[in-house]
Amino acid sequence: MLHHVSVGVRDVASAAEFYDAVLGALGYKRTAQYLPYAIAYGEGISEFWIQLPHDRDAPSPGNGAHVGFSARSRDAVHRFHKAALAGGGTDDGAPGPRPDYGPDYYGAFVRDPFGNKVEATLHVVAKKKAAPRTKARAKPAARRSVKAKAKTKSRRSPAKSVKRKAKRR
Repeated sequence: MLHHVSVGVRDVASAAEFYDAVLGALGYKRTAQYLPYAIAYGEGISEFWIQLPHDRDAPSPGNGAHVGFSARSRDAVHRFHKAALAGGGTDDGAPGPRPDYGPDYYGAFVRDPFGNKVEATLHVVAKKKAAPRTKARAKPAARRSVKAKAKTKSRRSPAKSVKRKAKRR
């Protein structure tokens, strides 16, 4: 649904140090850079941008807004949180389950050095159970009994049998 998300920062180079570590912990990489104005991250395409505000005023984080990044494991959520704190971010919710967001939601919240709220989340969706197997299953052709093979031969149409006999002659 979304093409990309951007957050405003006052210094793209210092924000890049923070996001290189934080998003690197989740397996994301830089996908574009237009220094000193903007840098993008993603998985092949530029999905998350850090940039100077277009009006050149001071950036300010949106009240209630945050960006959630997908994590591939709980360990990745923890690495994200640790990298954020080491890079000058502040804790806004330690790694752990978030039952208010659903029974399988696991995440961590931080504020980047510019006040933007970012999150790493692992949302495991339970796998559906396989449909039960039916009792009657056809045997593979190689394992069929001699009687079963004979029945199969007798089921062939007479026209096909006549054609086969003609070819043999």
